[in-house]
Amino acid sequence: MRRLGRPVSGGDSLAWGVEFNCGEMSIDLGDWTLTTVVGLALIALGTTLYAPELMGAVERINSGNGRKAPSAKGERARDMFAFDSGDGRVQPGAEAAPEFVAAFARQRIACASVGKRAFDVAAALALIIFFAPLFALVAALVRLDSPGPAIYRQLRIGRGGAPFHIYKFRSMVVDAEKGGACWAQKNDKRVTRIGSIIRKTRIDEMPQAFNVLKGEMSFVGPRPERPEFVDVLEKEIPNYCLRHAVRPGITGWAQVKYVYGASVDDARIKLQYDLYYIRHFSLMRDLIIIMMTVRVALFGLGSR
Repeated sequence: MRRLGRPVSGGDSLAWGVEFNCGEMSIDLGDWTLTTVVGLALIALGTTLYAPELMGAVERINSGNGRKAPSAKGERARDMFAFDSGDGRVQPGAEAAPEFVAAFARQRIACASVGKRAFDVAAALALIIFFAPLFALVAALVRLDSPGPAIYRQLRIGRGGAPFHIYKFRSMVVDAEKGGACWAQKNDKRVTRIGSIIRKTRIDEMPQAFNVLKGEMSFVGPRPERPEFVDVLEKEIPNYCLRHAVRPGITGWAQVKYVYGASVDDARIKLQYDLYYIRHFSLMRDLIIIMMTVRVALFGLGSR
């Protein structure tokens, strides 16, 4: 199985042999002061002051192609969209172009910046603190609805192809995959009554805030996939490993722009959205994606 992010001669190497450096970023919460934690939480809350501007940006993305017009900076601005298909994803096969590789490498470094990590920690802390009562309520309902634990761990593939355990509220019956790993289907009989509700509203994903604090995930990024599916997708989809260049996210551009993926063809399209996100990463885009996620959760779009 090919993985991205293995150190090669002091750097990380893409499939085409283009080498770029991206240092590991980790934050030890044990060394943080209470003032720092509260301050980061306030940063997350403070973004609500810009809700009108952010919602305007959301409307522009939903009504158009997810891009803004190139600025007067010339060639560099035009190059940002040279490989885009026009609907918020990269063109099929664009990831093989040397110019795309160079731009992708620069943005991968930005996705590992201190600002991105601070944003992730602030957002995760805010989610845990302000939704703690909901966490307790959902855990109790899951236990009452069907036998088994309220929260379960599942193996996923993270940045650099490294495996880690993701946390989720249990939405299916115990031993739902005793016959082997498989994608969830529409009206899946394995989903419990409470499970159908928390899956539609994305509440089942909320415990992953603890994965964010541990540094295994980002708040926004490509969704982490299971190793059984990664084995298949890496064989069927060229350069699928590129999505492992950054930390996976609780939500992401592909999740708010495309339906739930349950096939190789779906995964191929979602990869194009994931690469677009990495290529055009910014903290403002992360904020917009979070707000779009709220809309998706409220209306249960794309869930199964």
